[in-house]
Amino acid sequence: MTQLVRVHNVAVSSDGYAAGEGQSLERPFGSVDPMDLMGWAVGTASWPGRSEPGGSRGLDDHLVREFHRDIGAEIMGRNKFSPHRGPWADEEWQGWWGDEPPFHTPVFVMTHHPRPSFSLGDTTFHFVGGDPASVLAWALEAADGKDVRLGGGADTVRQFLDAGLIDTLHVAVAPIEIGGGSRLWTSPDDLLDRYHRDVVPSPSGVVHHLFWRD
Repeated sequence: MTQLVRVHNVAVSSDGYAAGEGQSLERPFGSVDPMDLMGWAVGTASWPGRSEPGGSRGLDDHLVREFHRDIGAEIMGRNKFSPHRGPWADEEWQGWWGDEPPFHTPVFVMTHHPRPSFSLGDTTFHFVGGDPASVLAWALEAADGKDVRLGGGADTVRQFLDAGLIDTLHVAVAPIEIGGGSRLWTSPDDLLDRYHRDVVPSPSGVVHHLFWRD
């Protein structure tokens, strides 16, 4: 079977931003409250970080579960992994996810500044340079026949879109405006020259845009 490149649970504002300006250690999403973008997912029964029983079922929960289905590797941009810029001054930093990251696969972090790989639980982070096609080739090999998830952020997703390398894309549009930062698109209609799309409103207040190509 053909391995797919999939994007899951990327959340953007109504004006197309996946994060605000001024990312820092304390504010991974910059100037925006992450719950304004990701509250729909955090509130589901299947959210990986849930520490207590409960949570919503339905469409939002189904889409959160899809995050892990048949995924063998992830690719992410450096800014999803870390707020730091330039050469790695502190290799003690191992991401925002603690000792058990939610990925459970090899993760390829795209960066111009390599550092040694390391493992946390059953997730191994590799720091790689190269263009999207080269990084994808490594991830597909590591995925061992399963699909590759492109985790973000928006700039990384945009690079892969521009290179024609994404097969399916799920974006949740939240009813807020950010006005500046890391932008995925001007309008979701921007992708209709390349993808089919379903638009599904959720009771949580977000609108899910599901893109796929033949």
